[in-house]
Amino acid sequence: MADRFNGFSPLAPGFFEQLAVNNNKAWFEAHRDEYQKLLLAPLKLLVCELADSMLALDPDLITIPAVDKTISRIYRDTRFSHNKSPYKTCLWITFKRYSPDWKTAPCFFFEITADSYRYGMGFYSASRQTMDNLRRLIETKPARFRATVAWLAQQDAFALEGDCYKRPLNPTLPDDLQSWHCRKNIYLVCNRELDGRLFSQAIGDDLAAGFRQLQPLYELFWQMVQQG
Repeated sequence: MADRFNGFSPLAPGFFEQLAVNNNKAWFEAHRDEYQKLLLAPLKLLVCELADSMLALDPDLITIPAVDKTISRIYRDTRFSHNKSPYKTCLWITFKRYSPDWKTAPCFFFEITADSYRYGMGFYSASRQTMDNLRRLIETKPARFRATVAWLAQQDAFALEGDCYKRPLNPTLPDDLQSWHCRKNIYLVCNRELDGRLFSQAIGDDLAAGFRQLQPLYELFWQMVQQG
Protein backbone atom coordinates (compact mmCIF):
# COMPACT_ATOMS: atom_id res chain seq x y z
CA MET A 1 0.00 0.00 0.00
CA ALA A 2 1.35 3.45 -0.94
CA ASP A 3 2.42 5.86 1.78
CA ARG A 4 0.16 8.70 0.65
CA PHE A 5 -3.39 9.00 -0.59
CA ASN A 6 -3.38 9.83 -4.31
CA GLY A 7 -7.06 9.42 -5.09
CA PHE A 8 -9.18 6.42 -5.98
CA SER A 9 -8.56 4.25 -9.01
CA PRO A 10 -10.93 4.91 -11.94
CA LEU A 11 -11.77 1.20 -11.60
CA ALA A 12 -13.22 1.65 -8.09
CA PRO A 13 -16.77 2.71 -9.09
CA GLY A 14 -16.93 -0.21 -11.50
CA PHE A 15 -16.41 -2.61 -8.59
CA PHE A 16 -19.70 -1.41 -7.10
CA GLU A 17 -21.44 -1.88 -10.46
CA GLN A 18 -20.20 -5.46 -10.73
CA LEU A 19 -21.08 -6.18 -7.11
CA ALA A 20 -24.64 -4.94 -7.65
CA VAL A 21 -25.06 -7.51 -10.43
CA ASN A 22 -23.23 -10.29 -8.58
CA ASN A 23 -24.20 -9.66 -4.98
CA ASN A 24 -23.31 -13.05 -3.54
CA LYS A 25 -20.56 -14.57 -1.44
CA ALA A 26 -18.97 -16.62 -4.21
CA TRP A 27 -18.42 -13.60 -6.46
CA PHE A 28 -17.21 -11.37 -3.63
CA GLU A 29 -14.71 -13.89 -2.33
CA ALA A 30 -13.36 -14.34 -5.86
CA HIS A 31 -12.90 -10.54 -6.08
CA ARG A 32 -11.92 -9.76 -2.50
CA ASP A 33 -8.46 -8.60 -3.61
CA GLU A 34 -10.08 -6.00 -5.87
CA TYR A 35 -12.22 -4.73 -2.98
CA GLN A 36 -9.14 -4.37 -0.79
CA LYS A 37 -7.02 -2.73 -3.48
CA LEU A 38 -9.61 -0.46 -5.10
CA LEU A 39 -11.63 0.58 -2.05
CA LEU A 40 -10.43 -0.49 1.38
CA ALA A 41 -6.77 0.49 0.94
CA PRO A 42 -7.46 4.00 -0.46
CA LEU A 43 -10.13 4.61 2.20
CA LYS A 44 -7.57 3.82 4.89
CA LEU A 45 -5.08 6.18 3.24
CA LEU A 46 -7.72 8.89 2.99
CA VAL A 47 -8.45 8.62 6.71
CA CYS A 48 -4.71 8.94 7.43
CA GLU A 49 -4.45 11.90 5.06
CA LEU A 50 -7.26 13.73 6.86
CA ALA A 51 -6.41 12.75 10.45
CA ASP A 52 -4.44 15.85 11.42
CA SER A 53 -7.01 18.18 9.87
CA MET A 54 -9.86 16.42 11.66
CA LEU A 55 -8.13 16.46 15.04
CA ALA A 56 -7.55 20.19 14.59
CA LEU A 57 -11.32 20.57 14.23
CA ASP A 58 -12.09 18.33 17.20
CA PRO A 59 -9.40 16.53 19.24
CA ASP A 60 -11.99 13.95 20.33
CA LEU A 61 -12.67 12.60 16.84
CA ILE A 62 -11.76 8.98 16.08
CA THR A 63 -9.17 8.86 13.28
CA ILE A 64 -8.16 5.18 13.35
CA PRO A 65 -7.98 3.96 9.71
CA ALA A 66 -9.90 0.72 10.21
CA VAL A 67 -13.27 -0.88 9.49
CA ASP A 68 -15.78 -0.19 12.28
CA LYS A 69 -13.65 2.73 13.50
CA THR A 70 -13.83 5.20 10.62
CA ILE A 71 -14.61 2.95 7.65
CA SER A 72 -17.92 1.20 7.01
CA ARG A 73 -18.26 -2.53 6.60
CA ILE A 74 -18.88 -3.94 3.13
CA TYR A 75 -21.19 -6.51 4.72
CA ARG A 76 -24.84 -5.56 5.10
CA ASP A 77 -26.87 -6.33 8.23
CA THR A 78 -29.80 -8.19 6.68
CA ARG A 79 -31.51 -9.28 9.89
CA PHE A 80 -34.23 -6.62 9.81
CA SER A 81 -34.17 -5.74 6.11
CA HIS A 82 -36.31 -6.94 3.22
CA ASN A 83 -33.20 -6.60 1.05
CA LYS A 84 -31.16 -9.74 1.76
CA SER A 85 -28.23 -8.83 -0.50
CA PRO A 86 -25.17 -9.57 1.63
CA TYR A 87 -22.93 -6.69 0.45
CA LYS A 88 -23.25 -2.92 0.31
CA THR A 89 -22.86 -1.18 -3.03
CA CYS A 90 -21.40 1.94 -1.43
CA LEU A 91 -18.83 2.61 1.27
CA TRP A 92 -18.18 5.55 3.55
CA ILE A 93 -15.92 6.98 6.19
CA THR A 94 -17.09 8.87 9.26
CA PHE A 95 -15.18 11.02 11.70
CA LYS A 96 -17.04 10.92 14.99
CA ARG A 97 -16.45 10.99 18.73
CA TYR A 98 -16.67 7.91 20.91
CA SER A 99 -20.34 7.75 21.86
CA PRO A 100 -22.78 5.11 23.13
CA ASP A 101 -25.07 6.05 20.24
CA TRP A 102 -23.07 7.82 17.54
CA LYS A 103 -26.13 7.98 15.27
CA THR A 104 -27.59 10.76 17.41
CA ALA A 105 -24.36 12.81 17.47
CA PRO A 106 -22.95 15.00 14.67
CA CYS A 107 -20.17 13.56 12.53
CA PHE A 108 -18.26 14.31 9.32
CA PHE A 109 -18.67 11.86 6.44
CA PHE A 110 -17.58 10.89 2.94
CA GLU A 111 -19.36 8.31 0.77
CA ILE A 112 -18.52 6.75 -2.60
CA THR A 113 -20.91 4.82 -4.89
CA ALA A 114 -20.87 3.49 -8.43
CA ASP A 115 -21.87 6.82 -10.00
CA SER A 116 -21.35 9.55 -7.40
CA TYR A 117 -19.74 10.64 -4.17
CA ARG A 118 -20.71 12.99 -1.40
CA TYR A 119 -19.35 14.48 1.79
CA GLY A 120 -20.56 16.69 4.58
CA MET A 121 -21.53 16.85 8.22
CA GLY A 122 -24.59 16.24 10.32
CA PHE A 123 -26.62 13.54 12.02
CA TYR A 124 -27.40 10.03 10.89
CA SER A 125 -30.50 10.30 13.07
CA ALA A 126 -30.74 13.32 15.37
CA SER A 127 -32.84 12.86 18.50
CA ARG A 128 -36.10 14.76 18.84
CA GLN A 129 -34.65 16.57 21.86
CA THR A 130 -31.63 17.76 19.87
CA MET A 131 -33.85 19.12 17.11
CA ASP A 132 -36.15 20.76 19.67
CA ASN A 133 -33.09 22.46 21.18
CA LEU A 134 -32.10 23.73 17.73
CA ARG A 135 -35.61 24.99 17.08
CA ARG A 136 -35.60 26.82 20.41
CA LEU A 137 -32.33 28.51 19.50
CA ILE A 138 -33.73 29.57 16.11
CA GLU A 139 -36.82 31.05 17.75
CA THR A 140 -35.14 32.82 20.68
CA LYS A 141 -31.79 33.86 19.15
CA PRO A 142 -32.37 34.27 15.43
CA ALA A 143 -29.54 36.78 15.00
CA ARG A 144 -27.00 34.41 16.53
CA PHE A 145 -28.25 31.55 14.38
CA ARG A 146 -28.21 33.61 11.19
CA ALA A 147 -24.63 34.66 11.91
CA THR A 148 -23.60 31.01 12.26
CA VAL A 149 -25.11 29.94 8.93
CA ALA A 150 -24.54 33.14 6.92
CA TRP A 151 -21.57 31.68 5.02
CA LEU A 152 -23.81 29.08 3.38
CA ALA A 153 -25.38 31.74 1.18
CA GLN A 154 -21.93 32.64 -0.18
CA GLN A 155 -21.13 29.17 -1.53
CA ASP A 156 -22.72 26.53 -3.74
CA ALA A 157 -21.07 23.30 -2.57
CA PHE A 158 -23.05 22.37 0.55
CA ALA A 159 -26.82 22.04 0.65
CA LEU A 160 -29.08 21.66 3.67
CA GLU A 161 -30.84 18.27 3.71
CA GLY A 162 -32.87 16.10 6.07
CA ASP A 163 -36.53 15.10 6.22
CA CYS A 164 -39.02 17.86 7.04
CA TYR A 165 -42.37 17.87 8.77
CA LYS A 166 -45.28 18.18 6.36
CA ARG A 167 -46.54 21.31 8.13
CA PRO A 168 -44.51 24.13 9.70
CA LEU A 169 -44.11 23.80 13.45
CA ASN A 170 -43.95 27.60 13.73
CA PRO A 171 -45.64 29.24 10.72
CA THR A 172 -44.61 32.74 11.85
CA LEU A 173 -40.93 32.20 11.05
CA PRO A 174 -39.48 33.71 7.85
CA ASP A 175 -38.40 31.37 5.07
CA ASP A 176 -34.67 31.46 5.82
CA LEU A 177 -35.28 30.18 9.36
CA GLN A 178 -38.17 27.93 8.38
CA SER A 179 -35.91 25.76 6.21
CA TRP A 180 -33.92 24.82 9.33
CA HIS A 181 -36.73 24.84 11.87
CA CYS A 182 -38.91 22.33 10.00
CA ARG A 183 -36.32 19.50 9.95
CA LYS A 184 -36.80 16.11 11.60
CA ASN A 185 -33.13 15.39 10.90
CA ILE A 186 -30.40 17.63 9.57
CA TYR A 187 -27.13 17.52 7.68
CA LEU A 188 -25.10 19.56 5.20
CA VAL A 189 -23.91 17.70 2.12
CA CYS A 190 -21.98 18.25 -1.09
CA ASN A 191 -23.27 15.86 -3.79
CA ARG A 192 -21.08 15.22 -6.83
CA GLU A 193 -21.15 12.97 -9.85
CA LEU A 194 -17.93 11.09 -10.60
CA ASP A 195 -15.21 13.48 -11.72
CA GLY A 196 -11.45 13.72 -12.02
CA ARG A 197 -11.01 15.07 -8.51
CA LEU A 198 -12.09 11.74 -7.04
CA PHE A 199 -9.22 10.05 -8.85
CA SER A 200 -6.54 12.40 -7.56
CA GLN A 201 -5.26 13.83 -4.30
CA ALA A 202 -7.60 16.78 -4.90
CA ILE A 203 -10.50 14.98 -3.23
CA GLY A 204 -8.55 14.90 0.03
CA ASP A 205 -7.98 18.64 -0.25
CA ASP A 206 -11.70 19.17 -0.95
CA LEU A 207 -12.72 17.19 2.11
CA ALA A 208 -10.28 18.97 4.42
CA ALA A 209 -11.40 22.40 3.20
CA GLY A 210 -15.07 21.50 3.24
CA PHE A 211 -14.96 20.08 6.74
CA ARG A 212 -13.24 23.26 7.97
CA GLN A 213 -16.11 25.28 6.51
CA LEU A 214 -18.58 23.12 8.41
CA GLN A 215 -16.82 23.41 11.78
CA PRO A 216 -19.00 26.25 13.19
CA LEU A 217 -22.15 24.26 12.51
CA TYR A 218 -20.56 21.10 13.86
CA GLU A 219 -19.83 22.92 17.12
CA LEU A 220 -23.36 24.32 17.21
CA PHE A 221 -24.86 20.86 16.68
CA TRP A 222 -22.79 19.49 19.56
CA GLN A 223 -24.09 22.29 21.79
CA MET A 224 -27.65 21.22 20.91
CA VAL A 225 -26.85 17.58 21.79
CA GLN A 226 -25.22 18.46 25.07
CA GLN A 227 -28.13 20.59 26.26
CA GLY A 228 -29.98 17.32 26.79
